Amino acid sequence: MSAQLNAPQREAIRYLDGPSLVLAGAGSGKTRVITHKIAWLIGECGIHPGNIAAITFTNKAAREMQERVAALMGGRSPGGLTVCTFHALGMKIIRQEAALCGLKPKFSILDAADTVQIVADIAADADRGIAKQLQWQISAWKNALVPPEDAAVLADSELARTAALLYPEYERTLRAYQAVDFDDLIGLPVVLFEQHEAVRERWQNRLRYLLVDEYQDTNRAQYRLLRQLAGTRAAFTAVGDDDQAIYAWRGADVENLKLLKEDYPQLRVIKLEQNYRSSARILHAANTLIAHNEKLFDKKLWSEHGAGEQIVAQAMRDPEHEAESIAMRITAHKFEHRTRFSDYAVLYRGNHQARVLEQHLRNHKIPYVLSGGQSFFDKAEIRDLIAWLRLMVNEDDDLAFIRAITTPRRGIGAGTLEALGRYAGARHVSLFAASFEEGVSEHLNTRQLDLVREFTAFVHQLQTRAVREAADVLLEDFLATLRYEAWLFEHHDPREAESKWSNVRDFVGWLGRKGDEDGKNLVELTQTIALISMLDKDDPEFDGVQLATLHASKGLEFRHVFLIGVEEGLLPHQSSIDEERVDEERRLMYVGITRAQRSLQISWCERRKAGKDWRPCEPSRFIAEMGDDVRVSGGQANAPVSKEEGRARMARLMAMLDERGGTR
Repeated sequence: MSAQLNAPQREAIRYLDGPSLVLAGAGSGKTRVITHKIAWLIGECGIHPGNIAAITFTNKAAREMQERVAALMGGRSPGGLTVCTFHALGMKIIRQEAALCGLKPKFSILDAADTVQIVADIAADADRGIAKQLQWQISAWKNALVPPEDAAVLADSELARTAALLYPEYERTLRAYQAVDFDDLIGLPVVLFEQHEAVRERWQNRLRYLLVDEYQDTNRAQYRLLRQLAGTRAAFTAVGDDDQAIYAWRGADVENLKLLKEDYPQLRVIKLEQNYRSSARILHAANTLIAHNEKLFDKKLWSEHGAGEQIVAQAMRDPEHEAESIAMRITAHKFEHRTRFSDYAVLYRGNHQARVLEQHLRNHKIPYVLSGGQSFFDKAEIRDLIAWLRLMVNEDDDLAFIRAITTPRRGIGAGTLEALGRYAGARHVSLFAASFEEGVSEHLNTRQLDLVREFTAFVHQLQTRAVREAADVLLEDFLATLRYEAWLFEHHDPREAESKWSNVRDFVGWLGRKGDEDGKNLVELTQTIALISMLDKDDPEFDGVQLATLHASKGLEFRHVFLIGVEEGLLPHQSSIDEERVDEERRLMYVGITRAQRSLQISWCERRKAGKDWRPCEPSRFIAEMGDDVRVSGGQANAPVSKEEGRARMARLMAMLDERGGTR
């Protein structure tokens, strides 16, 4: 095992005399360290797998980690080992301690769309954009462990003052629905452990060794949870890189690295500086750039991969020219070097930059994969089904009740729901519970009440079957009874209905398989849906150019990288320049550079459209900060060419390809 490891990696794996921080530079083998340490703890130190927790930030990272541990342990994942995200661990704790959290074990987990809807309802404001900003502010307070009663003091803008007024009612609404939001999955265990010492000690004894991946991405609440679980024994390894801290906008706090040093004076810091990914030139540019940031810990990446190709930074006339140039360069490079399309990535600061790229790649018949598109779970048809499943698990979930009872419509309109809602509000009960009370008959007519009770009886029937039958069998029956396919074709044109029904089949098939593989019934599966990414559906065999934002590219690597739109006002973004937060943008650029293994090409546009007019653009300061080894070619080399000349150039290239036997 140790033959594959360098000296600092071995030290990180074997150090067990107290808390440790492994500063793992880009491409330095951090996942290898975590997985080998788990194997070391179990195989060499005799620690039971059930006493170890490895905490990640994405389900994909957790899956990869489990697979690698299984490979190290003879092909089988050790029974009882916890490898999951912070939120999945929080859910596990809340589920087991539900009564102390003021919840039923069958609570609902609300996603971003649900929580924005609640804020919009409380604020009586139909503007989803404003509701989103208000919910974002409440979420930021919850991540920083600021309770509703303290929010008003911290509110420093009109928006924040409005959010502070809504915050207490938002929390009351969640509890009335027997629901939690994503922030509660961390916040509730923190409060629970603070208030109940015996519960805290029980979990400390259960999880005796902790490993935390991407530590620089933790927020204040996650750090508090880590400290509570670690206790005085402080048996943990945190793995992170302060140079890749790019998520401050969603609550991550790079100060947690500083706190670790202050809270644990005996902290052992181990640096992983050998990079196994990139050429020396790429690493030199990355090191030179990031040296402009104030450093918590000094480290310098190095590699044995040789100097590598020249890094080129090139001016383009405009975004159209930039996209056309990239499509042509990928086509030519792929032909010359006999590579695959999946060897290439185009990275950018904002999603809007992908549109023109997609057009030109399609024009050149270049297949591509786009990261960060609409989540599978955000599709209306999937949210319809999830509402039914959530209601089956938790009758008090009023949001799910309203969506399920109206999808498909069962003769129940807004008037019925309004009357039922008024009665339920006055009685302080859920809509579901209200439908069974005698007094409700004074508010709904006989037909309305019959339809509502027919609906609730169907939900009760599902509940009974869900704990006894296999998920796939029940789901098929459910869809047939609901006539959901017919409903889709009645309400959408055939092509759209076909696409939606295909998504439903994918979702139901996936849930059925998951139930079968994990030995879980539909009730157990439903509680975890909010935490599972349907990006499991990605096909690793698909040969396409990867288009991704810099944020979405973190953790990935590609042989050849194009980094586009590297201009002042775009990267660094104008808002960060105005607010003097350029350091995080520099880290974002650093992440982009260190995705590249063999070649890196940077481009910026000399002009961009602003409304109907063109505005001039300046190359980003980051290009100069990468040092003298980057070859910069100015705009004169990119003088405008006519459409005819462009077509002629392309024809010459295609003729050359045909002559040499075509592309492979």
